Amino acid sequence: MSSWNVLTASVPEDLDSPDAWALHGVARVTYAIEMSTWGYPDLMHPAGHLLAELREQRYSIRRLMVAVPEGTNAPTADDVVGMAKVTLPLKDNTHLMYLELCIEPGHTRRGLGSALMAAAEQIAAEHERTTVIAWSEHAGEPAADVPDVLEPPTGSGRINPDDAGGRFALHHGYVLEQAERYSVLRLPVEESLRARLHAEAAAKAGPDYRLVAWRDRTPDEWVDQVALLETRMSTDAPSAGLDMVESTWDADRVRTWEKAVAEGNHGYLLVAAEHVPTGTLAAFTVVRFPVEHPEVAFQDDTLVLQEHRGRRLGMLVKSDALRRLREVRPDAARIHTWNAEENTHMLSINVTLGFTPTGVIGMWQKRLG
Repeated sequence: MSSWNVLTASVPEDLDSPDAWALHGVARVTYAIEMSTWGYPDLMHPAGHLLAELREQRYSIRRLMVAVPEGTNAPTADDVVGMAKVTLPLKDNTHLMYLELCIEPGHTRRGLGSALMAAAEQIAAEHERTTVIAWSEHAGEPAADVPDVLEPPTGSGRINPDDAGGRFALHHGYVLEQAERYSVLRLPVEESLRARLHAEAAAKAGPDYRLVAWRDRTPDEWVDQVALLETRMSTDAPSAGLDMVESTWDADRVRTWEKAVAEGNHGYLLVAAEHVPTGTLAAFTVVRFPVEHPEVAFQDDTLVLQEHRGRRLGMLVKSDALRRLREVRPDAARIHTWNAEENTHMLSINVTLGFTPTGVIGMWQKRLG
């Protein structure tokens, strides 16, 4: 059992500052983890993205803690062997703390994770948070007949009981509440398939719906509508037994998110379906991409408002987003996405488009006090 110091990362002036060592260390650790787990670094935390997150504290308190060996007097990026990233909402869900914890390969089962977990839960206690939600990554998905396989109460999705992330969460009193399917779409999608799916969806939607799209900044005429969609997204998407309530968005919150995306050196593409008779947005999808890594893209939020479902608007906006992504990111090779395993309708759309199930994300919850 080794001993560790857990330090809170500074928010440096820029990435060249000596105070940026912790951010560069986390980037190095998460690169190693993602290469070990998936074989590519697409899901790592670049230092610039971490800095943008830490600078944005209007809607959430954000803290990044790193672990270094005890006795390290002047730590550098090479001394970082683990991290805990915590987010405490300030406007809603103020009973919650979200936690992401990562350990460098080769440093597990040495007390490092427990030290980071204790430091994170101390922050939750100091801010009177009563629930912590954390997650774990798992490559592949075991068969249903694997002995002692871990399943959430929804019965959707499974985690291998031998995986270190699951064992660690259970040991620290966390309960598996939900499993998310992690899927990857290899690009390019065959254009004849995409065009056919889009045409079929457009025929089902009919003339009452038309598509609108933009990049990086929502036009003023639509910003309130996007805020409404994001608000509904917080509760319309399946959340199983996770103790979350509606997260309210307004125009200012949309602009704050866009600023953080840009400062993290990312761009985004948004495609929405307008309900023409009412002039309101009925559905949307967001694809985000790191500017410096042209082969990578992330399928973020997708939602069809309940009152507009049954018209294939999900397929309509997603198939159109694939066409537009090819124009703005022609070198994109992979799109990553995550969906609750019980969200069968959205998963069906993804599978039809060619997304391949790749892993499972365990969503864990712990009640404090």
